Amino acid sequence: MMKRPLPDTLYYECPVCDDYTEHQVLKGKMGKASIEGTFRCNECGRVTSETVKIPELLEVPVLFSDGDVTETSKTTIESNEIVAENDEFFMDDGRRVCVTHIDTVTGVNAKKAIATDIKRLWVKQFDVLTVKVSVNDDRRTYSLRVQAEPDDEFVVGTQLEFEDFNCLIHAIKTRTGLVKRGAAEARDIVRVYGKIRKKTYQVLDLSEDFDESEYDIDDE
Repeated sequence: MMKRPLPDTLYYECPVCDDYTEHQVLKGKMGKASIEGTFRCNECGRVTSETVKIPELLEVPVLFSDGDVTETSKTTIESNEIVAENDEFFMDDGRRVCVTHIDTVTGVNAKKAIATDIKRLWVKQFDVLTVKVSVNDDRRTYSLRVQAEPDDEFVVGTQLEFEDFNCLIHAIKTRTGLVKRGAAEARDIVRVYGKIRKKTYQVLDLSEDFDESEYDIDDE
């Protein structure tokens, strides 16, 4: 049997933080079921030399959703791994997913849980996202959608290309607020707001103010 390599980090209970936290492995020696070494807690900075049990690999049931399609599957995680809602990871079959809900063995709703407490993970496909776009032509608002990868950036002041027109981005609504200057990644975007521009080169006027009242769109 191939010996497992020394990991860069481990999750185990820190007595200072009184929680399972990520520890950096400063140095260590692998045993059959443990690591003897020096570790630093990434939360409180505590450094200690001790022997830590090597986590087991657990097979966790998964409810996978991709649009209107839902299926059951399984994936493997380490027994001391902390999983939280909105975490992104690759399943054993290579699909990139995002955690939407966690079922625990106790039945308690949890935003995060250690692997040994997880009964089932609810995840959604996260290779390609559909980003909502509201485009205004000074008379009415059109609701459109564009596909993007999770880390694709949308930048205020740039144009989105559509078949019949361009869309000049005026603002971006994210989970945490309204972006009027700068950029946001597709994974964080609730909706993009823009103005219709004909397919000609336009001089960007950044002095234009964004008026959210023009876009009568309910994102709830």
